[in-house]
Amino acid sequence: MPLLEVEGLRLEVVGADSKLPLVADMHFQLHAGHTLALVGESGSGKSLTTLSLMELLPHGVHRTAGSVRFEGAELTKLKESALRKYRGAKVAYVFQDPSSALNPVLRVGRQVEEVLQTHRSELSKAERKARVLQLFEEVDLPDGANLARRYPHQLSGGQRQRVLIAAALAGEPDVLIADEPTTALDVTVQEQILGLLDRLRLQRGLAMLWISHDLQLVRAFCQEALVMQNGKVVERGAPKELFENPQHAYTQELVRAALAGQEAKLDTDDATPSASVCQVKGMQVRYPGPSGGKKDSFVAVRGVDFHIQPGETLALVGESGSGKTSVGRALLRLIPMEQGKIQMTLPDGQCVDWSGLSQAKIRPLRRHIGMVFQDPVSALDPRMRAWQSVSEPLAIHKVAKGSELRKRALALLADVGLGPDHADAYPDQLSGGQCQRVAIARAIALQPSLVVCDEAISALDANIQEQILELLADLQALRGIAYLFITHDLDAVRRFSDRVAVMKDGEIVEQGRTADVLKSPEHPYTRRLLDAAAAVHSSQ
Repeated sequence: MPLLEVEGLRLEVVGADSKLPLVADMHFQLHAGHTLALVGESGSGKSLTTLSLMELLPHGVHRTAGSVRFEGAELTKLKESALRKYRGAKVAYVFQDPSSALNPVLRVGRQVEEVLQTHRSELSKAERKARVLQLFEEVDLPDGANLARRYPHQLSGGQRQRVLIAAALAGEPDVLIADEPTTALDVTVQEQILGLLDRLRLQRGLAMLWISHDLQLVRAFCQEALVMQNGKVVERGAPKELFENPQHAYTQELVRAALAGQEAKLDTDDATPSASVCQVKGMQVRYPGPSGGKKDSFVAVRGVDFHIQPGETLALVGESGSGKTSVGRALLRLIPMEQGKIQMTLPDGQCVDWSGLSQAKIRPLRRHIGMVFQDPVSALDPRMRAWQSVSEPLAIHKVAKGSELRKRALALLADVGLGPDHADAYPDQLSGGQCQRVAIARAIALQPSLVVCDEAISALDANIQEQILELLADLQALRGIAYLFITHDLDAVRRFSDRVAVMKDGEIVEQGRTADVLKSPEHPYTRRLLDAAAAVHSSQ
């Protein structure tokens, strides 16, 4: 008998006059020790399917048909009080973003203990605390007693994800549902989390339901995959077979997107500092400690040098905490530099000491640098329509006004592949890929010489990632934009960047042409990153 069995599941948005189906005719079985993947782009119904299993659907979405059975027991007919005995104790969830899944005002040890208090009521307080430390050890979190007293913001992304896994395991579940748990993590942390989950699956006999848009990862980690499009399963089978011989056109599109990340960008001549749109020398960034002084401060970036040529892409890669984002923010003058110099070449050929200008003098020059953030939805004002977000920089810098603002915004939206029907939409009415296109249109609105892309594709599905990279490349060819491309995705680096700089502990340990660095890395840390990426995407 399967642990979990779903038949004929149908989910709908039930309104006054119409019913919009979101998931239709979904069926699958999940056995102990087995990993099943749900694959598809955003909006295909993957997450809604898993949330419906424990009646956790968002407001307005309802299950209108179908059966969900756990060990033969029908769950859809249970009352709320009876269903609570299954949540966490039988079926547990590990969500994509541990920062939002964890309570920011509770210590992480207390949050894991709450699960034990709910589902293991026979344990005393001392036994619960001891069990928390055992769980931390089980998920490879050393010094558990010290870590348990910390708050989520005091942990790294990998540590927060491990805490979330520990909380999920605390109820001794039989089924673990993992919703994109490694998407925002660096390749070395991805490898560790994947290895941890696979080890726990084997040790505990866990059945795992895995949600992902990464076909390479699914092929390496799962025994079976269902490909979803528009709420329906269009193809199912062993991931290796789906990858090597996809039958449905949509699966073929996903496979092409996955393979595109392995294609290297053609070699280009190395850039020279004299021709640079941006040149950084000796950048050092220090963050103050709790006391506000140097005594307990932290140096996040030290002695960083690089340059970017017009029309060139420099990728900045490294693990979380390596200093990548701090470099990007210091370059934008969003945080102060303690030491170093930034020289910018403006479109008229004038060279300015970017790091030496006052905020008053730098403000009118900010139009020459754009920014694309990681999360396209939170980067946009939820109260502004798409065209208003795009036109805002034009209004601030007095480039256009009145009816001209909307006209210019519509032209920019057209440049990024969005039509007039998207112009009046709010961010929550657009997909993640569409929101990122709006963010790109805003970033290029003032025709900047340089755009900083900080993990601009990490939250997107594989085929949307491919589209965004192609869009950025087209805009670069058309406008001569230079990119500082901050990322942990080595496949995207291989395909999109001309040169790459590898950061570790605040320093650039290796820098050069992308093809040279990724093919013949000289530094052990670079080799470790490449080995980790290969391990994540290796087949079973």
